[in-house]
Amino acid sequence: MSAVIDAKGIWRIYETGSVRTPVLKGVSLCIQRGEFVAVMGPSGSGKSTLMNILGCLDKPTAGTYLLEGLDVSTLSDDDLALIRATRIGFVFQSFNLLPRATVLRNVMLPLLYTDVPVREREPRAWRALLSAGLDESLFSHRSNELSGGQMQRVAIARALVNDPAIIFADEPTGNLDSATGEMVMKTFRHLQQAGKTIVLITHDPEVAAWADRTVHIRDGHLLTDEQERALEAASVAKAEEAIS
Repeated sequence: MSAVIDAKGIWRIYETGSVRTPVLKGVSLCIQRGEFVAVMGPSGSGKSTLMNILGCLDKPTAGTYLLEGLDVSTLSDDDLALIRATRIGFVFQSFNLLPRATVLRNVMLPLLYTDVPVREREPRAWRALLSAGLDESLFSHRSNELSGGQMQRVAIARALVNDPAIIFADEPTGNLDSATGEMVMKTFRHLQQAGKTIVLITHDPEVAAWADRTVHIRDGHLLTDEQERALEAASVAKAEEAIS
């Protein structure tokens, strides 16, 4: 396998006037092609900031980031926009669909920003929707006529339509009931088995369990296995002390 993501020493510091707030503090992460990785951490830990940088939505303050061997930390905003349009797919908790547009139109939307010929756009959208597990009888429906689980499948298809190198999913089951969330996670697992690289951002250990590998982030640092075990042991000890 080859690395799709190779981030080394990533810092992200936000500045407001004279106040500097470090959110990521020297994070290094390598993800191989075809991996399914969960990034897990509590609210405010830096996991969404990390996804924004890995997804080329933001730039690091310091450090290097190679996406498929390309140093994206040196690219212009236009180059980053092209990478986002062609090599990265995003799936969000809130779906981010156009409510009055049809399912097919929603999935075709990313193709408007590429050089894909017009005649190829609808067939591509069909293939992506079928890969995401949506029944073709729903393709002509407006997205606001669908259930939450169906809308998330449309969002997954939209992420797939440009055949990206990697799919980022930020709390993709957060607005779904447990049964529907399980169906969505099975879809991600199916896509990973078909060769896609998946990076899942979550705070839920049951969701993270679907991944092949879980990395933990806390206070802007990725934790080593030893640090994670120490925190877990401290948590167990504190619980036992409270019980006694």
